[in-house]
Amino acid sequence: MNRRLALFVLPLLLVVAGCTGGTADDDPAPRPAAAERPSPFRDCATLATTPTPASPGSGTPTPGTTAPAAGGQALPELTLSCFTGGAPVALRSVAGPAVINVWASWCPPCRKELPAFQRLSERVAGQLQVVGVNSRDSRSGAQSIGEDFGVRFPILVDQGEALQRELRRNAIPLTLFVDADGRIRHIDATGALDDAQLAKLVRQHLGLTVPA
Repeated sequence: MNRRLALFVLPLLLVVAGCTGGTADDDPAPRPAAAERPSPFRDCATLATTPTPASPGSGTPTPGTTAPAAGGQALPELTLSCFTGGAPVALRSVAGPAVINVWASWCPPCRKELPAFQRLSERVAGQLQVVGVNSRDSRSGAQSIGEDFGVRFPILVDQGEALQRELRRNAIPLTLFVDADGRIRHIDATGALDDAQLAKLVRQHLGLTVPA
């Protein structure tokens, strides 16, 4: 009797087991991907446009200073992607004068100085460009820094540290002061810069006054 009962129950168990496994066609429709947060940074479309002084006299050499002498190192021949997407940007196409800051979200001095670079970008609008190069970082980390610290200037992405290798520099933050001819007048690697130090370096190496 028990043997007959087992032969009767076994097929029922197999049928039930087959239903719970399901097939690919039985799976629910995949959920749509979560919408990507909008980038806090400006796009890179204007980086090749030469800065135009907003008012007469702005963007001219600071009275009492000497314009930088000829020379300086050309920007490396690198093409980097823009954080906001779009066409990649040839670094040498960035129109000077410009201040290029290499940073990462995991770098404490970088985080400390980024607000000063944002204020610089607002104060020198029309005189020079402020550009960030996010190095060896996660997109989410960079995005969060931009949102938390109110960073809005354009950001290029260099996950392979190509710019640092070309400049033979290892540590960040790293700040390049680039003249109107696209030549590097100074590379600063002293650590976190504040507003006063940035204004002094811009005046000293690019011959421009940063409004207070």
